[in-house]
Amino acid sequence: MTVTYKDWHEMLPFALHGYRTSVCTSTGATPFSLVYGMEAVLPVEVQIPSLRIMKEADISEAHDPGIQQKVKRRVYQIGDLVIKRIILPQSDPRGKWTPTYEGPFVVKKVFSGGAMILATMDGEDVPHPVNADIVKKYYA
Repeated sequence: MTVTYKDWHEMLPFALHGYRTSVCTSTGATPFSLVYGMEAVLPVEVQIPSLRIMKEADISEAHDPGIQQKVKRRVYQIGDLVIKRIILPQSDPRGKWTPTYEGPFVVKKVFSGGAMILATMDGEDVPHPVNADIVKKYYA
């Protein structure tokens, strides 16, 4: 793959990708699938599905060639316990030890667009509504 011995490092990512996505005869699976539990998918294969992707997704050629992702909508109800993601400035001195969630909170009101009003466990309202994408259900 290289022209001279000096440019081998430029082709290394391509060689590693080829190795990691090739089926090994001893295991019958790719090293990528053994580590991550799924096959590697290139970004271009999402837009233009290949035969390999269509076979894995059990999509026949008669169906629409576009791959549809199934997204589960989070449903929250009044009284659910949730934790809220903390959005902190980048200059926090704790680094990776900075907490990422706070709570638990109680869902006080749910709006149709995914926004909700939360309250603390003491019953005090959180000053601003939050979007459903920054909260997770809390299981006590």
